[in-house]
Amino acid sequence: MSRIGKLPIAVPTGVAISVDKDNAVTVKGPKGSLTTQVDRDIAVAVEDGTLTVTRPTEQKRHKAMHGLYRSLINNMVLGVSNGFTKQLELVGVGYKATLAGTTLELALGYSHNVYIALPKEVTATAVTEKGKNPIVTLTSIDNQLLGQVAAKIRSLRKVEPYKGKGVRFVGEIIRRKAGKTASK
Repeated sequence: MSRIGKLPIAVPTGVAISVDKDNAVTVKGPKGSLTTQVDRDIAVAVEDGTLTVTRPTEQKRHKAMHGLYRSLINNMVLGVSNGFTKQLELVGVGYKATLAGTTLELALGYSHNVYIALPKEVTATAVTEKGKNPIVTLTSIDNQLLGQVAAKIRSLRKVEPYKGKGVRFVGEIIRRKAGKTASK
């Protein structure tokens, strides 16, 4: 049995889960509503405050989907009840982040500014304090979408290992290299 797949999901108060005949799981909570389509072979059952995900056989395909769908549904439950947050730090001289509506404008050391249109499900804030690196905070109820947007922003200027400049997650540890050494 899958270690992750066999764990039951505790449904918090204020969260309603429904499974329709096409095996689409809808989770509604105080922060919003999320829906995902679950494979027909995987059974999803809601009983007295807990949700369980079961698989019909021990096939490799069923084993792979068992843990996957349990994790996706668990993230949906956490998202509609608490929400998810990711913070990105812009490390480098002159790196800036400003927010205009749903468009994030980043100055990342290129000859031009980079504009990113954020999806309506993701909200952002950009904070710049004097003497500190700018921090972009992304929040959403959809963990998959939030991770995808954060990865897209991070890919615009990956952290280089010599000076540590670039876009990184807050708390991320970067392996630094020594660089050139002077000869005798």
